[in-house]
Amino acid sequence: MTHPKEEQTLIIVKPDAIHRGLLGEITTRFERKGLKIIGIKMIQLEDALLEAHYAHIADKPFFIGIKNFMKSSPVVVMVLSGINAVSATRIIVGPTKGYEADAGSIRGDLSLSIQSNVVHSSDSVEAGKEEVARFFSKDEIFNYKKFDFAYIYADESF
Repeated sequence: MTHPKEEQTLIIVKPDAIHRGLLGEITTRFERKGLKIIGIKMIQLEDALLEAHYAHIADKPFFIGIKNFMKSSPVVVMVLSGINAVSATRIIVGPTKGYEADAGSIRGDLSLSIQSNVVHSSDSVEAGKEEVARFFSKDEIFNYKKFDFAYIYADESF
């Protein structure tokens, strides 16, 4: 990170978004907000990674359905960085249940489901750190200074 207050958060563009051709729109929303993409790749998720990522629900009866859904096509994972990046992305993404998400949010505009809710977003700063480390090696993260940083963040952010 190039600023001490910057946070990192993980985004997973899920299979439903990939099949519906929403990658560009989703990425654009984060960039328009001013978040910096510091890592991005397309991957095919495997059981071990999904079991680690969803360890908190791995014992639930619906987990097998989530696992099969997440393996149904490649996904795009990205690391976003910025001051208050975790809370900013949670607002942009909207609540988990797409049918409860406000218009203007990614899920509010593009989802009506709980499982097929287009994106995953880290829910805390700590989760962001853990999830980024789970999906990205250090050499896949690119810390760089964006030239528009001073125009996105006012003096009160420093």
